[in-house]
Amino acid sequence: MKPAVASSLAGVIFATSFAAQASAASLDARYDVSLLGITFGKAGLSGNIDGAAYKLDLVAKLTGVVGGVTGGRGSGAATGALVGGRLSPKTFAVSSANSSESRTVRMALAENSVAGIDIEPPIDEKPDRVPLSERDKRNIVDPLSAFIMPVNGKGRDGACNRTLPIFDGAARYDIKLTSAGTRHVKLEGYSGPVSVCQARYVPIAGHRALRPSTKFMAENRDITTWLAPVAGTDVMVPVRISVKTMIGTAVIEASSFKVDPGVTASAARN
Repeated sequence: MKPAVASSLAGVIFATSFAAQASAASLDARYDVSLLGITFGKAGLSGNIDGAAYKLDLVAKLTGVVGGVTGGRGSGAATGALVGGRLSPKTFAVSSANSSESRTVRMALAENSVAGIDIEPPIDEKPDRVPLSERDKRNIVDPLSAFIMPVNGKGRDGACNRTLPIFDGAARYDIKLTSAGTRHVKLEGYSGPVSVCQARYVPIAGHRALRPSTKFMAENRDITTWLAPVAGTDVMVPVRISVKTMIGTAVIEASSFKVDPGVTASAARN
């Protein structure tokens, strides 16, 4: 999965009212990944929200002929806490691999700033890579925590109007969301309205400035995400992400979206 596609998956802050209204919930969502209408991958997102803490896990794998050739796969995990009504990530880790290379990123965060980071193997130095400053590592969230979209008590109408300040360990970028209406979906575990967000990718630092793909994504007007409510909470989570790429439109779409309000994943296992 391309980093620009994955980075479209985003969200940042928990509402204060969320902690009061729903102290516990678990989420289990399954996604199909397709390009040009052809499914070539699967992904799963599981979440555990318990009081003022959260944990998210993501697993993705290419399937079929593409998966057999490239061996593409990846996994990630993020933890954090609710502090003053804000999402405060604590840890982020992601590993990805294909037939030719693999990379692992581990990051510790404190007060929405990077406290420590390890990337193995290190990112290659390139003349056109925009340097990262310490400022770029402050007031940010990791890309996996960004899956959770608070509505701040405004309901679905306020879900899309936000800017997501994301740092993935190598690059700092904004995802700017604006409302594009609502749709109705029906899938396993959820049937009802979703908020449709138009998204813009804005590179800030760490990216390759002269890469054609960077210019393409910065000018891309064909990025959308659909947000569905997590029952019993004041947050929403993407059930569909569509991104126009240089080789066609990539879509990540939920086939199931199961929520158990009032019960965390850890409690359900006991």
